[in-house]
Amino acid sequence: MANILPRVWTILKRFEARVLIGLFLVAATLLAFLGIAEEMAEGETRDIDSRLILALRSPGDLNDPIGSHGVEEAVRDITALGGTTLVVVVTLVAVLAFVFHKKRIHAVVMAGAVVAAWASSQFTKGLFSRPRPDLVPHEVYVYTGSFPSGHSTMSTAAFLTLAMLIASLEMKRRSKALALTLAALIVVSVGFSRVYLGVHWPSDVLAGWCLGAGWALVGWLALRLLGGQTRGAG
Repeated sequence: MANILPRVWTILKRFEARVLIGLFLVAATLLAFLGIAEEMAEGETRDIDSRLILALRSPGDLNDPIGSHGVEEAVRDITALGGTTLVVVVTLVAVLAFVFHKKRIHAVVMAGAVVAAWASSQFTKGLFSRPRPDLVPHEVYVYTGSFPSGHSTMSTAAFLTLAMLIASLEMKRRSKALALTLAALIVVSVGFSRVYLGVHWPSDVLAGWCLGAGWALVGWLALRLLGGQTRGAG
């Protein structure tokens, strides 16, 4: 009994520390989002936003993104990874897979993070009503406000949450790292594609990353608090 109590106390302290770190990160992403929103609303991001968009266009021809036609098509394919249709499909497949494997908490966290990200993205788009970039032609069809980037928000929430949930079930560190690395690559690629295609200002993408990451972190906290972590996988 004397040996068990110190171990239990150590586990509790470790758990509390991780929860506190998670709460701090959630607050940090929220503050970062609000900071970007404030700078955007005051017009402080316009200069750097414009320069970054123009840097991805061929000199002397704003109708032509840098790179070959093959690159342009590849970027259009990548940007679809953050679209509503594909994110919904990925989410449904993930939720069903977790349910079939009796990981109901994981299923709830996955669905909750994506739904919350979508709702907050739609709300903030309507709140800020930022016009889309007008410096270059849009390479894909758009119909909503610009801030924040919905594709960046949704892809970040969906793929980071999925990677986190997979990592929570994996015992090997390499497998955890692989899941999180692949998710990060998808998130960065989708964000870049939105600027490359001229449909979002870079600050839109940055804000979307913050918003989506915030919900992924909330999902991580929920998983720990609800006891969904696999033993030894934390």
